Amino acid sequence: MSFTAAYMGLSHEELKEKILAARELLEGCRLCPRQCGARRTEGEEGDCGAAKEVKIASYGPHYGEERPLVGFKGSGTIFFSHCNLECIYCQNCDISWEGRGREISVEDLAGIMLKLQDKGCHNINLVTPTHYTPQILEALAIAKEDGLVLPLVYNCGGYESLEMLSILDGVIDIYMPDLKYFDPEVGEKYSGVKDYPFRAMEAVREMHRQVGVLKVDENGIATRGLLIRHLVLPENLAGTGGVMEFIAKEISPDTFVNIMRQYRPAHRARKHPPLSRSVTHHEWNQALDEAARAGISPRG
Repeated sequence: MSFTAAYMGLSHEELKEKILAARELLEGCRLCPRQCGARRTEGEEGDCGAAKEVKIASYGPHYGEERPLVGFKGSGTIFFSHCNLECIYCQNCDISWEGRGREISVEDLAGIMLKLQDKGCHNINLVTPTHYTPQILEALAIAKEDGLVLPLVYNCGGYESLEMLSILDGVIDIYMPDLKYFDPEVGEKYSGVKDYPFRAMEAVREMHRQVGVLKVDENGIATRGLLIRHLVLPENLAGTGGVMEFIAKEISPDTFVNIMRQYRPAHRARKHPPLSRSVTHHEWNQALDEAARAGISPRG
């Protein structure tokens, strides 16, 4: 089965137009639904903590992602520093909250993409990319000219703006958002954004419109489509039943959904019961039952 990355179909001028449109959103930052208005091009930090330059924590082949992304040689992950959410239980809080990492140029970022391709990775997996999308597009333009051909994975927390996603149409091959909560008050309490369910669901609708259900090649490796992650939380704080019904009814029951069991108290979670404990076996089974009732078969 032959595969061509979506961005390969864009001309130099079309990609340049997308870069300019994304850069315009960075002026008085409007890249995500927070619409914080920070003058990031002048060095001011946004609500997410990011300023002008791209900051990354690490990069390399990763084998802990979903099976269709990992394949035989790993997913080529780039972990970006900072985040537009404020999840009090974040297991990567040193990266998301504290901003651990180093600043790099767009030329450096392009070089990293090409290094990951040279290592044999199956894709370029952009982890928490939302607040750096203009710079990522600039790096992509450089890397494409220098021979990048791998599919791009947009691996995000789900809190995305339709305006930014419209710019990414024709660029991203695989979207992998979280769908964290069904209840807006829970989103506000634990991730700092009350409109999380609304924004995440409209984003997932748009992502699905762009790329459809997940497609894999003859080796089972993802080439295009939507993967959704949903983390089960204690006392059903994530609203698993509602999330699964949304996916089944408004996206597709054939959607690749990873229902994750690995919640553990991290960062500030121990001060916020019931997030101060892990998910029980009973809660996990309840989550799987909710998915089954909605017609969703979880995959990992």
